[in-house]
Amino acid sequence: MGTLGSLRRRAVATAAAVGALALVVGCGGSDDSATGGGKKDGKVTITMGMYGVMGIKETGLLEQYEKENPDVDIKAEIAGDEQTYYTALQTRLAAGKGLKDIQGIEIGRAKEITETQADKFADFSGVAGTDHFLPWKESQISTKDGKVLGLGTDIGPMAVCYRKDYFEKAGLPTDREEVAKLWAGDWNKYVEVGRTFKKDFKGGEVAYMDAASGLFNAMVYGYPEQYYNENGELIHDSNPAVKEAWNLSADAAEDGLTAKLRQFQPGWDPGLANGTFATAVCPAWMLSHISEKAGDANKGKWDVAKAPKGANWGGSFLGVVEQSPVKEEAKKLVAWLTAPEQQAHIFKEIGNIPSSREALDSPEVKNAKSEYFSGAPIGQIFGAAAQEIPDKQVLGRKDGTIKDTFSQGLALIEQGDATRDEAWTTTGERIEKAVG
Repeated sequence: MGTLGSLRRRAVATAAAVGALALVVGCGGSDDSATGGGKKDGKVTITMGMYGVMGIKETGLLEQYEKENPDVDIKAEIAGDEQTYYTALQTRLAAGKGLKDIQGIEIGRAKEITETQADKFADFSGVAGTDHFLPWKESQISTKDGKVLGLGTDIGPMAVCYRKDYFEKAGLPTDREEVAKLWAGDWNKYVEVGRTFKKDFKGGEVAYMDAASGLFNAMVYGYPEQYYNENGELIHDSNPAVKEAWNLSADAAEDGLTAKLRQFQPGWDPGLANGTFATAVCPAWMLSHISEKAGDANKGKWDVAKAPKGANWGGSFLGVVEQSPVKEEAKKLVAWLTAPEQQAHIFKEIGNIPSSREALDSPEVKNAKSEYFSGAPIGQIFGAAAQEIPDKQVLGRKDGTIKDTFSQGLALIEQGDATRDEAWTTTGERIEKAVG
């Protein structure tokens, strides 16, 4: 076993990832059968459809399961970016063809799945050994009548990744605990530190933060209600939390504190490699991407500090298709893959934070440090952040689409193409068109 940092980079490089919503390979899969698996000559074949770097294939877990269960053969297909993957999944669910026995589900799609596709997925409620998840994680994939349509993989508690060398050049503290104190309890303080950074930085053209949208997401996801209320009604234009996040993010954009980039969009990776910004709001799963794209030249320059407030951005589930010919075998595999031991293993290898309470409490997670991020105790930092996430997370059908649309709106401000009020109006019109 190598270090967490080197193993993470190796896993990400192997998958050619760009983070949790990464471009890995083409979406692929032209199978016209109902599902890809089956039973033949005493052998069970289970097919899986996933996206990005979920850590399941990359960390050797599938090979381990096959070794422990020699009658099982697993065929996993890692799709391209999550949006492409989900579009294909919707098409296949509607047609009843081309589905895998096990399908990955991103958190932004969970509500739509539970409300519109519940009959297409098997129920995990009552399955033995699946009572170890954080309470809000299971609720995200549960229907109103109590069906649990999948089991959780990772979650996305947030921190702030920052360049120690740049903070030093701005006369700011570099110790992660001292840095966290600068903005403790208030995202306004995080932006105020950015104004100090911009004023005092000596060392060329370096922006304080990568993207206004990263700040926006971090703020919005710290509240139980975001874009929908518990009745399923859109509240994106009336929720004070959204408006507060929009205004502070717009402040950062208008004050020239951002690198005018969008995370995981063109320009962001070169920004990491070339060091064009000093901080990024980073969910746990983003560390693997930063370390890969910033490269060995920047190893030890990055560190991780506690975020001003707790929030969750991202996370996934594994569901089993109801009509799978190997449904019970597939459910058994999913339960094993998401068990505390396997979640802790994935964290140790590539840093995805477990959604299992037991895994979060394990020594492998609690004691983990990142060599790339200056030895940061990421197990402690992200584990503590996970405990601050609101117990209730109200999801909506089009959360993912709305998030992307707000990011596009903030980019208009960053690029000088619209005032904050104009961008807010444009964003609202786009959301209405997209979800109407």
